[in-house]
Amino acid sequence: MTIGSLTHGTAVVLILLKALFLATHATEDGIFTNHLLVQLHEGAHDEAHQLATEHGFHSARKLPFGEGLFHFYPQNTHQRRSKRSLRHRQHLEKDRRVKNVLDQEGFGRQKRGYRSIDEIYIKMTDPLFSKQWYLINTGQADGTPGLDLNVAEAWGLGYTGRGITIAIMDDGIDYLHPDLASNYNAEASFDFSSNDPYPYPRYTNDWFNSHGTRCAGEVSAAANNNICGVGVAYNSKVAGIRMLDQPFMTDIIEASSISHMPQVIDIYSASWGPTDDGKTVDGPRELTLQAMADGVNKGRGGKGSIYVWASGDGGSYDDCNCDGYASSMWTISINSAINDGRTALYDESCSSTLASTFSNGRKRNPEAGVATTDLYGNCTLRHSGTSAAAPEAAGVFALALEANPNLTWRDMQHLSVLTSKRNQLHDEVHQWRRNGVGLEFNHLFGYGVLDAGSMVKMAKEWKTVPERFHCVAGSLQDVHKIQSGGKLILTISTDSCHGKDNFVRYLEHVQAVVTVNGSRRGDLNINMTSPMGTKSILLSCRPRDDDAKVGFDKWPFMTTHTWGEDPRGTWVLEVGFQGDEPQRGALKEWTLMLHGTQSAPYIDQIVRNYQSKLAMSKKEELEEELDEAVERSLKSLLSKN
Repeated sequence: MTIGSLTHGTAVVLILLKALFLATHATEDGIFTNHLLVQLHEGAHDEAHQLATEHGFHSARKLPFGEGLFHFYPQNTHQRRSKRSLRHRQHLEKDRRVKNVLDQEGFGRQKRGYRSIDEIYIKMTDPLFSKQWYLINTGQADGTPGLDLNVAEAWGLGYTGRGITIAIMDDGIDYLHPDLASNYNAEASFDFSSNDPYPYPRYTNDWFNSHGTRCAGEVSAAANNNICGVGVAYNSKVAGIRMLDQPFMTDIIEASSISHMPQVIDIYSASWGPTDDGKTVDGPRELTLQAMADGVNKGRGGKGSIYVWASGDGGSYDDCNCDGYASSMWTISINSAINDGRTALYDESCSSTLASTFSNGRKRNPEAGVATTDLYGNCTLRHSGTSAAAPEAAGVFALALEANPNLTWRDMQHLSVLTSKRNQLHDEVHQWRRNGVGLEFNHLFGYGVLDAGSMVKMAKEWKTVPERFHCVAGSLQDVHKIQSGGKLILTISTDSCHGKDNFVRYLEHVQAVVTVNGSRRGDLNINMTSPMGTKSILLSCRPRDDDAKVGFDKWPFMTTHTWGEDPRGTWVLEVGFQGDEPQRGALKEWTLMLHGTQSAPYIDQIVRNYQSKLAMSKKEELEEELDEAVERSLKSLLSKN
């Protein structure tokens, strides 16, 4: 074949194509296809389809580059070349209407970020690594393949938690454990139970004080040392804060622990809280609240300490909105799923849960638990509870902080909402729903299971969200009676402090501060619906709660389910009793508090995946901003006229 008669541009294209073909063919075994690049003489362009069918091809498609170039393709596009099709090609070359024919060789390409679970290969020498299904789930212990934290992708991008310190606030950690010693941060550790700098667990015959050591291993156990397993952030530093091993807790101990070295410690992980007995309503006292507020405002050089909290182990008998730590706006409350996506039997559900990780709580398979470090240099496969879930989340957040150390405490919550996945999580009671801006959530799992790969990729390019504002949207202080068999329905209409300095347009957290009591507190049920139609279950029934005196006194029920919504409009509160026995009560206060931003938090973020929640949210924000700009322009024109 000659190329002398081709136009210069087309000649260059064909020369490059031939060179590429020869280079590829010289280095690997090619796949010969029935697809041809054909150049036709100038007067034959309209005959391309006819010419293709005459020579045994299905049709021809004109190519937008070069001149007179066509793609001749077969009926079966996946078929390899046969001897018969080779004859078709030879006859085609001799046709007077054809200038040139170039073979199309097949070669391999793979979707990036989309690999079969069988293709995930990470070399680890740690003996329990293959049993850490929550890191990489290939179906171990009868689990669901692919249902994991997707740490493999984050590790593959080079993020292992290096430079990040996570504090385990618990009963101490075995900092002499060979799988923890190299990552132990002694400077950031302290024992508030004994007031010394050595947070080593107190010995008991039943290994009762193994809790903190197990949590520490989930986060920071070293990799490739032939000991136990691997931490989610295996190059991070772990600090021990011993504060749970004394006859009773005090506000000073809690506050001291939560505020310990906030310029050194990045993330605080807490797998404890008020008693999960289904009848306790309790939360942080005054000093601890102040310490938390200082942490998010001043910790990490003003970017804010990140508090990760286990949502609670009270199961269907309890509600984590009755736990003032898990339901705080300043904490990231984490629930759990087991290795096949079902809820654990001890999982509490509530509207304040932001996301989930993994634990065990149903299966009897001895390898279905969480594999991690244990006391005195030992390993275990039996760690469980939401106690195991919170440290996993702390590890994922450490990976995100390594990717972007400038993330604020609120950035981390936004990233959790946007990158958590429904995956294959399912609950028999609570279905997945979408809020007013299309974000999918579940009353038990929050916005889904954390995805380390997605989080670090988004974190790397993340731009800090706009300033946060607080608006008291309205308050009802009159006494309203509640009777069995009916529901008390109250409304607050709000402009969300529009026109004031504290206007809130895009929601993050919403609090309903409620004072209510009843003849049986455990039968109370409280729901709140936003102006965009999202219903949050603020309080579900607690069968073991017989309280008839205390009730809830200015208790801040919190929801994250309205994240990103426009709060302007009418909010509806429904209060009633559920149960067989007739009950009565009274609601004395409902104050609605809105927390969020005035400007759109995602409008300036970089979108890489146009199927992501970020892409959807950004599109929603752009449309809303455009609508509001048009409305303002029309009002301006009308006022001038």
